[in-house]
Amino acid sequence: METRLRTAAVALAAALTSPTLYAAIDNIDFHGYLRGGVGVSQDGGIEEYQKNKVGRLGNEADTYGEVELGSEVYKKDDVSFYVDTMVSMFSDGSNDNETTFGDDAQFGLRQLNLQIKGLVPGDKDAVIWGGKRYYQRHDLHIIDTKYWNISGSGAGIENYTLGPGAISFAWIRGDANDVDYRVDGDNDVNINYLDLRYAGWKPWSGAWTEFGVDYAMPNTTNKQKEYGGLYDADNGVMLTSEISQDMWGGYQKLVFQYANKGLAQNMISQGGGWYDMWNDTSNATGYRVINTGLLPITDKFSLNQVFTWGSADDITAQTSKSTLLSLVGRGQYQFTQYVRGIGEVGSFWQKDENKVGSGYKAAGQKYTLALGLAAGPEFMSRPELRLFASYLNDSEDGHSFKDNTSNNTWNFGVQVEAWW
Repeated sequence: METRLRTAAVALAAALTSPTLYAAIDNIDFHGYLRGGVGVSQDGGIEEYQKNKVGRLGNEADTYGEVELGSEVYKKDDVSFYVDTMVSMFSDGSNDNETTFGDDAQFGLRQLNLQIKGLVPGDKDAVIWGGKRYYQRHDLHIIDTKYWNISGSGAGIENYTLGPGAISFAWIRGDANDVDYRVDGDNDVNINYLDLRYAGWKPWSGAWTEFGVDYAMPNTTNKQKEYGGLYDADNGVMLTSEISQDMWGGYQKLVFQYANKGLAQNMISQGGGWYDMWNDTSNATGYRVINTGLLPITDKFSLNQVFTWGSADDITAQTSKSTLLSLVGRGQYQFTQYVRGIGEVGSFWQKDENKVGSGYKAAGQKYTLALGLAAGPEFMSRPELRLFASYLNDSEDGHSFKDNTSNNTWNFGVQVEAWW
C-alpha cells in the first residue's frame, strides 16, 4: 500500500510540474466582474432606489459576480476555434455561506458559446458563432443599464467587413415566461430576435457610428393561439442609431431609438430590447434619446454623464402615454495615483397618463459622496473600494422608504467593484 501511495504521489507531482499542464493553463483566458459590500440605512440595511434612473453609486444593496473562462481550443494558420463560458452569482449579501437553499443566492449560466474565426470567405477576421452569449451589449455604466442588449442563445456572423465598417447578423432566442397561467402547462412563449448591425463608419475625423435593426417575433404554440388574448402578440421592431465623437481627451455619444409593439416599453423602462408579453401592446410605439460621455475637465477631474429622455404610447391597455426624463452625473477628483474623491448626483421624473381616470407620477433624487481607492488614476480604473454616504429622496410623496412611511433616507457603507 505504501509503495502504491508513493507511486501515485510521484505521478501527481510529475503531472503538476509538466510543461503540458502549464501550457494548457496559460492558454485559458480568465475574466470576471464583482461588486459587493456592507452598509446601513436609517431603517435597517441599505435602501436601493431607482438606480437605473438616479445612479448606482451608494445605491446598490446586492452582491454580484461573474466568472468567465475561455480558451482557443484549435488554431491552424488563420483558422481558430474559441470556447467561452461564464457563470454568475447574485445575492443580497446577508449571510456567510450563500447557497441556493432557501433562495439565499441565485446562480446562472450566462455564456456558453463557440466562436470560429477564419472560415468566412472574403474576411478572415469575421466570426461565426453559436451558443449562449452576451451579444454586443451597449452599456451605461453609472446607471447599470444596457440600452441595447439582445442577449441569449443563438447564432450569427459577426464583424464582416463591408465598406468603411463591419456588418453583424444574429438570430437569438429570448423567451417570455409565465405569460398567462390560465393556459395550463403552456404559458411560456418562445420569442426569436433577428439582429442586424452596421458599425464603424466614420463620417468625419474623430467620429464613429453604429446602426441596427432588431426584429422580435413571438412564436406561440397552437394551444396559445387558440386561447388568444395576450398570446395574440404582433412582431415588433427596434431601430437604433448612434454617433460618438472624440472630445477633449474623452468622448460624447448621442443615441436615437424607436420601437413598437412589445419592444416599445424599453423606451421608458431603461430596457435594452426585451419583449413585453404581459400587456396589450398591439398599438404601442416609443422613442428614446440618450446622451452620454466622459470628459476629462482637468488632469485630475473628470465627469461622466448620462441623460435619457423616453416617450411611449399605448404600452398597456390602460396607459395612453408614458414619459421618462433622467439625468445622472458622476464627478471624480484624483487626489493621488490611487486615492480619489467621487460625487454623484441623479434625478428623474416619470409620468403615466391613463386612458381613464388619474395617472401616475414618480420623481426622485440621489446625492452621493464617496472616497475611493482604485488601481490607477483613470476614471474607469478597477478594482476600486469605496466608502460612501448617500441621500435618497422621493419628491412625489411616494413614501418609498422606511417600510413606506418616509420620502427620504440615508445610506452609509463600503462597496468594492472590479472587472478583469
